[in-house]
Amino acid sequence: MVPLVYIVRHGQTQWNADARLQGQADTDINELGREQATRNGRRLAELIRKPEDFDFVASPMKRTRETMQRLRAAMGLDPDAYRTDPRLVEVHFGDWQGFTFAELEAHSPGSPKARRRDKWNFHPPGEGAESYQMLLERVKPWFDALNRQTVCVTHGGVVRTLFRMVEGVSEKEAANLEVPQDRILRLQDGRLEWL
Repeated sequence: MVPLVYIVRHGQTQWNADARLQGQADTDINELGREQATRNGRRLAELIRKPEDFDFVASPMKRTRETMQRLRAAMGLDPDAYRTDPRLVEVHFGDWQGFTFAELEAHSPGSPKARRRDKWNFHPPGEGAESYQMLLERVKPWFDALNRQTVCVTHGGVVRTLFRMVEGVSEKEAANLEVPQDRILRLQDGRLEWL
């Protein structure tokens, strides 16, 4: 049985606000993102009575690390007493990182439409690029190894893979899920629920 896990998406970045594909570009959270991280930390402080019983793990990217630090500070914990796991980094968008879909359409007409046809399995051009299915295969060993209560700060793509693995949602539904940055996702008793 998978233990209780609280999953938090990193706070908003300017690239999120501008609808730019971030992937593994190492961007910072913005002022709104900092507020979201602190609010999520306050909410977790209400939910978790004994934080010492939890493993705290984040993607090693700047936006997830700052989110975790602010979240832990809001819980009254040492901001830096957590670990990172590279399997939790965002899906890699290859040559598309940093672009909006409008810019991609102008540069390479039809490419955003090709992605929409099968968003889950679409593989962008460029070195290191991944599909959501490839991301799921990277995240699954981390998920399968969960053996204690955990607070995880990660990315929208990773959350989408969790909905495929835990809830069995379709590839199309998982690929198009909205993943809020101001709410906490709870994994408990084999179910995912937004709090």
